[in-house]
Amino acid sequence: MSDEVLLEQYGHVSVITLNRPDARNAINVALMQGLSAILDDCEADANCRVLVLTGSGDKAFSAGMDLKAFAQGERPFNEHGFGAMTLRNFTKPLVGAANGSAFAGGFEMLLMCDIIVAAEHAKFGLPETQIGLFAGAGGLLRLPNRLSPAVASEMALTAEPITAERAFQLGLANHVLPGEEVLPRALAIAERIARNAPLAVRASKRILREVIERGVEATWPLNDELFAKVADSNDAHEGATAFAEKRSANWRGD
Repeated sequence: MSDEVLLEQYGHVSVITLNRPDARNAINVALMQGLSAILDDCEADANCRVLVLTGSGDKAFSAGMDLKAFAQGERPFNEHGFGAMTLRNFTKPLVGAANGSAFAGGFEMLLMCDIIVAAEHAKFGLPETQIGLFAGAGGLLRLPNRLSPAVASEMALTAEPITAERAFQLGLANHVLPGEEVLPRALAIAERIARNAPLAVRASKRILREVIERGVEATWPLNDELFAKVADSNDAHEGATAFAEKRSANWRGD
């Protein structure tokens, strides 16, 4: 496993840490490759039901692309996009534990998370236009759905960041806490999700994402298709049986 990315397992929850604190967890090719391998493994591992993504230290979740490496010709992209994340179709819930600020590609990676827990001192932004680039790893595509188009436009065009508290007010961050409480809260949320039926959780995540991108009417067929599949699953039968027998369910994920 790459030293640039750490993996810890807590039951059905995988905690992934971007581990370049001296470089504000900036993304270089080595980190991207290590993260790609871990995400592939987590996606294939039935024991892994929820992922938590965080960064080392207390200054940054990720400052985005390592510009020094970029200037030397490195491009931390693969078939899954920037950082091996921004084009990835996550089927399992992803909780972002923003231990510090997230800028540029780091913010675009954070936008892939379903739930965000942020440190009080964190800031979020898309500063690319200040250095002759633009947020081409999905930030301009996803941010208007997570915030209002007006706020997304101001962030992208001015390159000015917002605070964690402002992100909470705008509905981007679910929780804002002192830095030392961020990862424990993110882990607690992930563990609560992991106690639910994994097939139903993955279906719920998919529908929530599809309705944002396609709208209600276009998503109804998928909603009906997935409901029929989940209602006929072993997990649905087990859930009803466990409820009737007043015991905890033993999920199989099928």
